[in-house]
Amino acid sequence: MTDESVIGDAMPEAKKAKRRKAAPQRAPAARRPARKPGRPRKAEPAERRAAILEAALHVFAERGYEAARLDDVAKRAGVAKGTLYLYFKDKEALFEDVVRSAVSPVLERLNELAASPDLPFDQVVEALYAMFATQVLGTEKRLLIRLVLTEGPRFPRIAEFYYRNVVARVLPAISKLAGRAVEQGTLSNDALVRYPQLFAAPLLMTVIWDALFARVKPLDAAGFLHAYREIIAPAKPRRVR
Repeated sequence: MTDESVIGDAMPEAKKAKRRKAAPQRAPAARRPARKPGRPRKAEPAERRAAILEAALHVFAERGYEAARLDDVAKRAGVAKGTLYLYFKDKEALFEDVVRSAVSPVLERLNELAASPDLPFDQVVEALYAMFATQVLGTEKRLLIRLVLTEGPRFPRIAEFYYRNVVARVLPAISKLAGRAVEQGTLSNDALVRYPQLFAAPLLMTVIWDALFARVKPLDAAGFLHAYREIIAPAKPRRVR
């Protein structure tokens, strides 16, 4: 083998190397960083908002409206204080949304029952009372009503907001349902048509009793509400054929 042949064989390899060096290199595809074991999943906006509302309910109930601080709400919800302002402009707006989120299931159920004209009135009242016993008295939502009762006189805007968004929507619906029952002959008098507050009276009574006397003498709320329903809206006796 001559020196010329060696040089001749090496030339093509040199050219190939030069071309490979000149060719643009493709950047490797970016990879998502692997989640570290035990690292919590980032909460979705809806989940974060729900956590804030739940924390706010506790803080408002424990400290009262005036003493409640957004710092405490943020700490309890596990978010930065600045995150609160992404959802609520101030403490009043936060409180109003706490009320809305708490009562919306009750209002939805009331609308469903009102849209069932063939459902006897006594069953409508029974269903609403049962729902109140399980989904309000049986949960921390009862703290919200207690808060309105205690703080409403000192902060009229709280009471006015609750009236507009809860009371003023529930009582007219009850009055209308009672009027329909009177027309159908399933309700013997129009007392509930004229005074739908009769429907709400035992609900407030159960909340007050729970706050004041639950440790001394617990109240069977479900039984109490059933007994009250039998007084204001007794079931119409069925005719035996």
